[in-house]
Amino acid sequence: MQDLHGEHMSAREARAVGGLALVYAFRMLGMFMVLPVLATYGQELAGATPFLIGVAIGAYGLTQAVLQIPFGTLSDRIGRMPVIVVGLLVFAAGAALAAEADSIWGVIAGRVLQGAGAISAAVMALLSDLTREQHRTKAMAVIGMSIGLSFAVAMVIGPLLTSAFGLSGLFWVTAGMALLGLLIVLLIVPRASKTLAHRESSVARESLRITLRNPELLRLNIGIGVLHAILMASFVALPLALVEFGELPKEQHWWVYLTALLVGFFGMVPFIIYAEKRRQMKRVLAGAVGMLLLCELFFWQFGHSLRALVVGNVLFFTAFNLLEASLPSLVSKVAPAGGKGTAMGIYSTSQFLGAAAGGMLGGWLYQLGGQAAVFAGCAVLALFWLGFAATMREPPYVTSLRRALSAGALADTGLSARLLAIPGVTDAIVVAEEAALYIKIDTQQLDRALLERELEDAPVTQSA
Repeated sequence: MQDLHGEHMSAREARAVGGLALVYAFRMLGMFMVLPVLATYGQELAGATPFLIGVAIGAYGLTQAVLQIPFGTLSDRIGRMPVIVVGLLVFAAGAALAAEADSIWGVIAGRVLQGAGAISAAVMALLSDLTREQHRTKAMAVIGMSIGLSFAVAMVIGPLLTSAFGLSGLFWVTAGMALLGLLIVLLIVPRASKTLAHRESSVARESLRITLRNPELLRLNIGIGVLHAILMASFVALPLALVEFGELPKEQHWWVYLTALLVGFFGMVPFIIYAEKRRQMKRVLAGAVGMLLLCELFFWQFGHSLRALVVGNVLFFTAFNLLEASLPSLVSKVAPAGGKGTAMGIYSTSQFLGAAAGGMLGGWLYQLGGQAAVFAGCAVLALFWLGFAATMREPPYVTSLRRALSAGALADTGLSARLLAIPGVTDAIVVAEEAALYIKIDTQQLDRALLERELEDAPVTQSA
């Protein structure tokens, strides 16, 4: 792997990035493979009701939300590897519990236990420990791509595996993936020589209150929560609509999701490019939320044939993929210098809370009024989010930079003020305990020569 300046990652860094990306991918596959099948196959479980199936779909999100920040903090104290190893074992145990269950309550318990293996923050922190700063942005992008790819693969192979091996077999495959991830961690991922304090990839407790009170970050946290609530609630109803209205056997649902995800992925790319190049993130975000609203209304009023359901799925996943890709970028832009790790921790917690609430809401609405009630409820959620999206500020188009500081530079009390006076530098903070400087720059406005003169004793490296 090679960075923008032509410097390659070391073999050790490449091994770390590849190994951790696989760990992330296997774990996310296990989380999401049940999403397209639980509504249909879960009806065969003892005690199953639409509400409880919805709970099972979103249950993992509750423990993920509660435990991911504490586990990340714990990994700062006792090391990344113990937290990751225990988390993967807990995840595998949850999958095994769900595989052995013959009632919906057993599956719910398994999904809750799966979510307790909350290793996301620890994995990202280990990635920071094992990569140099000039490669860290690229390394995190690889992890991000592995998450997106695993979601797409899960939506396709989930129905195929469940058709072949049943719901129990699907959970056993999930347990096997977690154990394979454990082997990768133990045998392939290098050991870090030290634990790195890094505010771009970990939560700073002293920043939590300020971050929670930031109105623009709050809008984005509400947005990702609503997005995953709509996703989970919709998948209480969509698989059943494909069977009932589309007359498509549940064993064949995979091709609908494959078509929707492929078209949706390529469909979102022009909008991502337009948003960044033309600096129209707000317009694109609000448009995608509006599309999500129209999709739910379309499912509600017109989703009574296979053709309509396929078209609706394609449009739904185009909007979903666009929002899923845009929101983390917006968090990075809006978060203050040195605040990305804390902002992303709260953002991820909001995402998992949304998933838990969405599963429960979808099940409850289905029990009240069937598929129409679910789609109508999701439309209300999207309308609520559209109100927040339409009134957000245009985000700053900035890049985050981190730079290690010498003892002399740390003692320079006027450094931050001088940097803020440079055109294009929008934020700057010196973190003494890390011996590091975090700054945010607008590359189109930046006086790069002046910045380089101010920091001439060492190069500035991009961190996000």
